[in-house]
Amino acid sequence: MDNISIREAGLDDLSALAQLEQECFQSDHLSKRSFRRHILAAHSDLLVAEKKCDAGSLQILGYGLSLRQKGTRLARLYSLAVHPDARGSGIAKNLLNSLEKTVVQNGRLYMRLEVAKNNRAAIRLYELCGYRIFGEYSDYYEDHSDALRMQKTIRKVEPSYFNRFTPWYQQTTEFTCGPAALMMAMTSLNESLRCEQELELDIWREATTIFMTSGHGGCHPLGLALAAARRSFDSCVWLNTDQPLFIDGVRAENKKKVMTVVHNQFVEQCALNDIAIAYQDVTQYQVESWLSQGYAVLMLISTFRLDGKKAPHWVVITGMDAMCLYVHDPDLDEKRQLALDAQHIPIAREDFDRMSTFGSSRLRTAVAIKAR
Repeated sequence: MDNISIREAGLDDLSALAQLEQECFQSDHLSKRSFRRHILAAHSDLLVAEKKCDAGSLQILGYGLSLRQKGTRLARLYSLAVHPDARGSGIAKNLLNSLEKTVVQNGRLYMRLEVAKNNRAAIRLYELCGYRIFGEYSDYYEDHSDALRMQKTIRKVEPSYFNRFTPWYQQTTEFTCGPAALMMAMTSLNESLRCEQELELDIWREATTIFMTSGHGGCHPLGLALAAARRSFDSCVWLNTDQPLFIDGVRAENKKKVMTVVHNQFVEQCALNDIAIAYQDVTQYQVESWLSQGYAVLMLISTFRLDGKKAPHWVVITGMDAMCLYVHDPDLDEKRQLALDAQHIPIAREDFDRMSTFGSSRLRTAVAIKAR
């Protein structure tokens, strides 16, 4: 639709917004008082789509309202409305894009929203705009209908921004995030290597801790460094402890003994293979230094802030800027994500320090590798 502009809402728009709200929704209306509060609020962003009519007058045909959640990197799309006569003209998409740009400028990385489960047109619009379903609310609306929860990573960086191309690989088992991350790191340094399941499982057998809190063991940072060394990469490991890893969540004494033996073996093998181990905290400055020197960097994180689970998880860092670190995550929820959603995921620098510790011992570790 021609002659449409998008701008911030002002107090002069209150009557038009209230009228538009009545024309767009049958229930759950925002009042004029609510619109006024959002216009004045520091953490609300309210944009309107305005049409210039032939007579020179202006008509508001749509609005978008997002809320920036305090203390997080999340924004929430609170409401999106387009006049019934103007639907299908691209106004909703333009409003949504403009809101995303606005909240990114205000430091947010992700946008979330709720949409009625039976509103197929709106769900389709959000999916086309890159939103993915991650949950559901029952009896959410005034009419007792259910709502789907959707999310999108709104801070995107073009692949050309990164100094080195890092291919993305999806782990094929729930316990091989370490091998998957290492393969991504190695292939970013040596294009002749291929990410494939056979190599993934080989590395797991070489680097596994044998046991974990439950299920198969994950991968030890020293084991991953040794696996990289066997494939002609120089590697170094930073650890903020010299004690055996991951045993604080394991109850069975026999499992703890096995994991301790494995840890000590890895330490001895690293010494024999001249793999440097620095027993000190991993800082963002050090990660940045590694990347600038041409290293590929794997880091262990806690997934609690990503999926609510307290599990150790390996990712590969693909780049950094003044605001974020970017990671490839090998773990993909195929029901709710596309492969693109797991690539160059932005993690705010302030959040990364909290995410990169695991367990009651607050383990922090990283593996840096470089082609020989």
